[in-house]
Amino acid sequence: MSGQAPSYIVVEGPIGVGKTSLSRRLAETYNAELMLEAPEENPFLERFYQDPKGAALPTQLFFLMQRVRQLEALRQGDIFKPVRVADFLVEKDRLFAQVTLDDAEHGLYEQVYEQLTLDAPKPDLVIYLQAPVDVLMERVARRGRSFERLIDSTYLHRLSEAYASFFYHYEDAPLLIVNASGIDWVNREEDYRQLLEFMRGVNAGRHYFNPLPFAM
Repeated sequence: MSGQAPSYIVVEGPIGVGKTSLSRRLAETYNAELMLEAPEENPFLERFYQDPKGAALPTQLFFLMQRVRQLEALRQGDIFKPVRVADFLVEKDRLFAQVTLDDAEHGLYEQVYEQLTLDAPKPDLVIYLQAPVDVLMERVARRGRSFERLIDSTYLHRLSEAYASFFYHYEDAPLLIVNASGIDWVNREEDYRQLLEFMRGVNAGRHYFNPLPFAM
């Protein structure tokens, strides 16, 4: 593929939107170092879906510490792979905290966050994937992860709204907003190539990619 890739690409979006699958494809295309979320490592996550109020704070603090370790690994990454791709933005943890924590818990979380993430590197490109809640629910159900079986549409709706608000104000990196509801970059090569071609023109500012899906 022609064209110069950004050195640090982040793919973001709500649960089930396809950020990990796109991150994997981009890392393969650019021979990049890949940094993935690992929700299955969080021992509090299933408890959170069962009891959101009771388990929200340890769940968020675990994820925050996990992000710090991942970002440190990113800084010390493979010098022979100058492109890095991640399926998370460290600021996203604040977004989840705002949705899940009460005021006192959120105040404590913010103190910890400020101490740990002052020098988080900024991406050269952020790809924000969007899809309707019914599409997200269907994709979550289809992948069948045990710790996600209790996710409901109300939670995903709140999360999607929080993402939309966050990225409405986001200005820290070039931003590509993608309507991911009708395209499949895993099974349809045409969809993936169409997105790659559009990415080549994103150097600054805010861009929107709303493709018509290819016919099967």
